[in-house]
Amino acid sequence: MLINLKSRIQEPEVQELLAYSVFPEPEHLNQAIQQYTESDELHLEGYEGEGQLIGLLGYIHTGADEVTIKHIAVLPENRFKNYGRGMIAQLLEKHNPDRLIAETDQEAVEFYRNCGFVVYSLGELYPGVERYRCVLEKDEDSED
Repeated sequence: MLINLKSRIQEPEVQELLAYSVFPEPEHLNQAIQQYTESDELHLEGYEGEGQLIGLLGYIHTGADEVTIKHIAVLPENRFKNYGRGMIAQLLEKHNPDRLIAETDQEAVEFYRNCGFVVYSLGELYPGVERYRCVLEKDEDSED
């Protein structure tokens, strides 16, 4: 079950996970911390197992039936154990959006493909770095 992490944003373990999901420059981590601290629209939730924070998921509602993932990260020693997929499944269950969107780089694009997202190249938005828009649409059959 996802737990609210916004009140814990200053904790080192939360910041460590958030750092995995932003570019390596410290100012990007500081910007993300500031955004989660100041914005009521941004949600930051995490998954704990055996008393340890294993993963986090930051998102925002970007439309009536649309959610955009801003950050997602799992501790390196817990990757490839379906924690990321599980957090996305819980997000879908909790909010039931028609569309779930994420933007990512080459390193994480296969994760989103494996979760059922359709991936579109956005080209080189930064010099030498191709970015991707990942979209998961609700199945027509699942609306019943």
